[in-house]
Amino acid sequence: MKNYLKYIIAGLIITLGGAIFYNKVYVVKSTFQTTKPTVGELHVSIRGIGNVDARNIYNITAQSGGKINEIFFDEGDEVKKGDLLLSIDSVDMPLLVEEAKASLAKAGHEVKSAKESKEALEAQRVLLESTHARYKKLLEQKFLSQAEYDKAKSDLDNIDAQIASSKAKIASAASEELRLKKSIEALGEKLQRFKVFSPIDGYIISKDEELASYVLPSSTIFKIVDPKTLWVRANVDERVAGELKVGQSATIKLRSKPNENIPATLQRVVAMSNAVTLEREINVGFDVTPKEFYINEQAEVSVEVATYKDAIKIPARLLRTYKEQRGVWVAEGENAFFKPLEILAQSDEEVAVKSGINADTLLLELEANKKPLSDGMKIFR
Repeated sequence: MKNYLKYIIAGLIITLGGAIFYNKVYVVKSTFQTTKPTVGELHVSIRGIGNVDARNIYNITAQSGGKINEIFFDEGDEVKKGDLLLSIDSVDMPLLVEEAKASLAKAGHEVKSAKESKEALEAQRVLLESTHARYKKLLEQKFLSQAEYDKAKSDLDNIDAQIASSKAKIASAASEELRLKKSIEALGEKLQRFKVFSPIDGYIISKDEELASYVLPSSTIFKIVDPKTLWVRANVDERVAGELKVGQSATIKLRSKPNENIPATLQRVVAMSNAVTLEREINVGFDVTPKEFYINEQAEVSVEVATYKDAIKIPARLLRTYKEQRGVWVAEGENAFFKPLEILAQSDEEVAVKSGINADTLLLELEANKKPLSDGMKIFR
C-alpha cells in the first residue's frame, strides 16, 4: 500500500512539473508577437564619417619680411574683405618716401623757374628779332655798318641759344619730376607690402604669429575660412559610391550636436578612391552656414540616393537567413513558416519588399530568448 502511494505521489509531481514546464517554459518560449508590414515611402541613404572643412581656406602670408608691429585681429574673429590684419616694421622706407617727395618738390620748382626764364628770354627775342630785321634793311641801304649789323645778329643768335638751354633745363627737370613720381609710387607700393589685408569676408581659424615676432614672406600668419564654402569631407565605401550624384539631398550630424540633422547637399564626389581603405571621398556642403562651427570637428553625413513610394516595408531587424535564403518568419494559423523575399531596397532601419509577402502578412517578432524557429513549427500568439 505504501509503495502504491509513493507511485501516486511521484506521478503527481511529474505531472505537475510537466504542466509547469509546458506553461511556464515551453509555451512562453514558443509564444511570438506579430506585426504587419507598412506601406509608404522608403528613403535609401549612404552614410559616411568625416570632418568639418571648407572648399576655400586662405593661408595669409606677408609680401615682405620683417618684425610685426601691430596685430588687429585674433583667432575666432570675423573679418571683412579689405580689413587691415597686421602691419610689419618698414624700417627706413617712410624716410625714403619723404626724401623722394622733397626731391619731387625741388624738381617742380626747377621746372617752374626754367619756364619763367624761357618766357623772359622769348620776350627779349621779340625785341632782338625786330632790331635784327631793321638793321638788315639799313645795311642793305648802306645806312648801317657791317659791324653794327653783325652785333645785332650775334645778340639774336645768343638769345636763341639761351632759349634752347632753357628748354633743355625744362625737359631735364620734367624728366626728373616724372622719375621721382614713379619712384614715390613704387615706394608706396612697397610700403603697402608691409601691411596685410583680408582678401575675403571670413572667419579666422588660426593665428600662427604674435606681436614683435619676425616673419618671412612665405610664413603663414593667419588662416581664414570662407564660411560660405563650409562642408564636410567624408569617406564612403566605394562599393556604394556609384550611387552618389552631385546635388543629392543630405544631412549632417555634428559630434557636438548629435541629435540635430542639419540640411545639406552633396557638392562633390572625388574622382579617385583610396587604394588602401577602398573608400571614396565626398564633400557635403551645409545648406545654411552654422552660426558656430569648428574646422576638423567630426561629423556624420547621410546622402539620400533613392526614394521608393508606396512600398511594402518591414523592419530591417526582422530579416533572417534560412537555408541560404534571405527572408522573414511569418505566422500562418498556429504554425511558423519562412518566406523568402525579393528585396527592392534597404535602409538602415527598413526594407522595401518587391515580392514574397503582402501588406496583410503576419510577421513574427523574433527575440533571443525565444525558441529557434523551424519551418512548420507550432507557435503560440
